Amino acid sequence: MSPETAKSQETKTKLLEGALRVLTEQGIAKTSGRTVAAAAGVNQALVFYHFGSVDELLAAACRYGAEQAVSRYRDRLATVASLTELLAVGREIHEQERAGGHVALLGQLLAGAQTHAALGPAAAAGLDLWITEIEDVLRRVLTTTPLDGFADPAGLARAVAASFVGIELYEGVDEPGAHAALDALEQLGALVAALDELGPVATRAVRLHLRRARRR
Repeated sequence: MSPETAKSQETKTKLLEGALRVLTEQGIAKTSGRTVAAAAGVNQALVFYHFGSVDELLAAACRYGAEQAVSRYRDRLATVASLTELLAVGREIHEQERAGGHVALLGQLLAGAQTHAALGPAAAAGLDLWITEIEDVLRRVLTTTPLDGFADPAGLARAVAASFVGIELYEGVDEPGAHAALDALEQLGALVAALDELGPVATRAVRLHLRRARRR
């Protein structure tokens, strides 16, 4: 990489991180080329030179932020061995992301997607990164449960992701309620774990019942 290319990439990274910081600390309404450039410590003209518009910068920042977040937890998710553990890890991630201000950031991105056309697809792409990781875990852990062949890992991954997104936003207005929702998800995981301990005869009976229910 040439020095010019490296310098350009460094500036783009500063702008991406500056955009995420402004969104988190000041909100979508106060996010502009000027405020982002100030947070990044660069000339405002570089926003438009590198990204063309503030909306395109925000869309790129949304994808960049999601990639950074997912990469922080990819190795941890790769070690998950059960649905119960996945939900517990999800709670750990939730607490860590909340402490880092990323829950507030998510809220601003979803709010901004209503009025900034470029943010909608970018937010969806960012969520898809999480969904892909969750789906990989579900495909691995469900094979040893009575839910194998009954639950759709792709659909369930989206349901899990949507649940955590909703809980993260809900926490802003009802923190005890959000914690109760997380507790309920963990109880669901414990229920699945209990099914695993029923033994082969009972497990076959559960699977048969689920297949019949699915056909109905």
